Amino acid sequence: MTDKQRRIKALIHSIITYLRADRTLNHGVDLTLDKLEKIDLSDEQLVDIAPQGTRHDKVLKQAIDEIKYSKLQEIARCMALSKDDLEWREDSDQFYPADSDVGEGYRQCNLHSVLIGPDGCGYRHPNFSLGIFMLGPRTLYRDHNHPAPELYLNLSEKSGWRLGANEWRDYKAGSVIWIPSGANHATRVYDQPFISIWCWLEKVNSSCNLVHFDDWAEIEHDLTQKSNQDFKYDFE
Repeated sequence: MTDKQRRIKALIHSIITYLRADRTLNHGVDLTLDKLEKIDLSDEQLVDIAPQGTRHDKVLKQAIDEIKYSKLQEIARCMALSKDDLEWREDSDQFYPADSDVGEGYRQCNLHSVLIGPDGCGYRHPNFSLGIFMLGPRTLYRDHNHPAPELYLNLSEKSGWRLGANEWRDYKAGSVIWIPSGANHATRVYDQPFISIWCWLEKVNSSCNLVHFDDWAEIEHDLTQKSNQDFKYDFE
């Protein structure tokens, strides 16, 4: 095993360890762990691919540095050590057609790296994806859905979420969000970049579908004009 493979394996292990502490507390966590326990994560299955950097490296480093929640420190440490070993890609290039109305803010700064999945840089699996997802500051990830059931483990101090047609709610670092197959969801990012662990449990080759809400332009305007202090936080 190379040093690069060892660092990637340590990152994956740190994520699984955190999720295990939340077992039975969240239905999505249980389903995710059930899937992970059926995947061969032995040293022999580790892949060895060339890293791929990103034009958003400065924002990515900031997002990792700002992971402050004590229970997430092992994930943050492993992520900082393995950041330059991973293959980074932009979501808008992979999950949405070029003419999709995803918004300029989202196109300007979105990023992911697959740790386990069809093109994982740690382990390969044909129908399961686990990785890292990042958005730049003051970004609205517009309402959308997809056939893949999805789990988010939020690493940033706060982020806003609209699940279905519900009101926006803010979630703290360490919170877990479970999104069933086909459920609408959106994310808004405040002054600091947003970073999370992200997982698609199946149907990983499906695409995302935008679901129009009339308030997109207003939210994007507010995000570019307001500071953190201007938002009223309603934490879950």
